[in-house]
Amino acid sequence: MPARTEFRYRSKEVSRLEAFSDVIFGFALSLIVISLEVPKTYDELMETMRGILPFSFCFFIFIGLWLQHHEFFKRYALQDRKTIWLNVALLFVILFYVYPMKFMFVLMARQLTGDRVALTDPQARTLFTIYGIGFTAVSWILAAMYRHAETLGDALQLNDVERIDTRERVWDNFWTGAFGIVSIALAYIYVPLAGPIYFALFIPKTLVPMVMGAKRRRLEEALAP
Repeated sequence: MPARTEFRYRSKEVSRLEAFSDVIFGFALSLIVISLEVPKTYDELMETMRGILPFSFCFFIFIGLWLQHHEFFKRYALQDRKTIWLNVALLFVILFYVYPMKFMFVLMARQLTGDRVALTDPQARTLFTIYGIGFTAVSWILAAMYRHAETLGDALQLNDVERIDTRERVWDNFWTGAFGIVSIALAYIYVPLAGPIYFALFIPKTLVPMVMGAKRRRLEEALAP
């Protein structure tokens, strides 16, 4: 088998845009902390410990977003106006997305621990709509950033393998964001499915890398001496 072709990093140092973005990501993470105060009693400690599960979900989602954002700038080192505005839009949505996401996972954790969650259908529809809008916006803005990098392939001197990797990120983020729209639609059709539909994300998360990975391997085999 030919050796795997690694994506070449074009960024050599952290730009002001990345540094500013890191500050926003850090601030967003600070908004999902379990508690701002140290527990003073055993009951307070136990109540704090119950917040670990939703905090963990939110924390790793944000770390995943940050890693993808970091990888984008390492790969392409773009600083043009369109990239800046797409990045600003992404950071804006992330800050908007923090509390709906935390609230959603707090409710989920309460259900998993046997607590009764009293939400009327109209309240559930509103919640899933807000969450779905944020979820879709984050994914589709990332898809737009990668698509913009793909259109600049000649200027960035992307080779054929790098173009496939870039297109994979476009499709991965696009189909991921589509689940937010599906969830919103289900909230108005059959509310109980609006949340569980997100578990079906494993489908695009499996199929997109599989299809694009096969294209990548065929290209590497064709280019191998």
